[in-house]
Amino acid sequence: MKTAILTDSNSGIFPREGDRLGIFVMPMPVLLDGQEYFEGVDLTPQDFYRRMAEGADASTSQPSPGDVTSMFDRILSRGYDELVYIPMSSGLSSSYQTARILAEEYEGRVQVANNHRVSITLYASVLQAKTLADRGMEANKIRAALEAAAMDSVIYLGVNTLKYFKKNGRCTPAVAALGDALNLKPLLVCRGERFDRCGLSRSVPACQRALLERARDASDTLRPVGGRLDVGVASSLTDPEAEKDWERQVREAFPGDHVHYEPLSFSVACHTGPNAFGIGISRQA
Repeated sequence: MKTAILTDSNSGIFPREGDRLGIFVMPMPVLLDGQEYFEGVDLTPQDFYRRMAEGADASTSQPSPGDVTSMFDRILSRGYDELVYIPMSSGLSSSYQTARILAEEYEGRVQVANNHRVSITLYASVLQAKTLADRGMEANKIRAALEAAAMDSVIYLGVNTLKYFKKNGRCTPAVAALGDALNLKPLLVCRGERFDRCGLSRSVPACQRALLERARDASDTLRPVGGRLDVGVASSLTDPEAEKDWERQVREAFPGDHVHYEPLSFSVACHTGPNAFGIGISRQA
């Protein structure tokens, strides 16, 4: 049984990296000032974050149903018996529901996993799915394994400005203006379905310290006995040195674990804005 693994670029895996990993990737459309681009294809993360910092209006959307089924058909025509599609969490997007309906036409050959993850924790799930596929596991069993482990992860995210909270209706203009005047940095947590605020700090360094502390506390619950965690570092930082410093802090906080850096997915960055930073912790199978 030859099983393909498909995800979308909300995982932080772009098509070029997917080619290297043996994973198929659906690039997500993004609009910048009304012009459409595709994540990781004709728009790099660095250019996206820079454009947002310069004031561009940014939003993401789903691929069309036709694009989704065309991707399913293309993969299955390449000698694969079946495929597992792992889109972003159903709690954050309707991509899962759309794909599940479309998959019904494939009589079980296309399995859509409701993995309840996004960005760096979704990245970890996709790699796990590829490992299972390489071992010969059938698509329906891979889907079941991913869904059983869906909540074995958490994301903490520090946000540099309340401007994008105001834009998305998460706070009033007055609160956003006051928060930015006081240099308040919200700390968010996501355990699968949505991002919720879990703290406020008065500076970026303070927010990063609080984020690391919460992530270390969460790791005590998620860490398997005698095992390692997958620790994904992500950001929409526009300063390369700040980006490197954030990764260094996380590596120092999680010695011995599998730590890797991935750009913050556009779907998340649209809501947080540029210069956000985060950690995603996942239990390794």
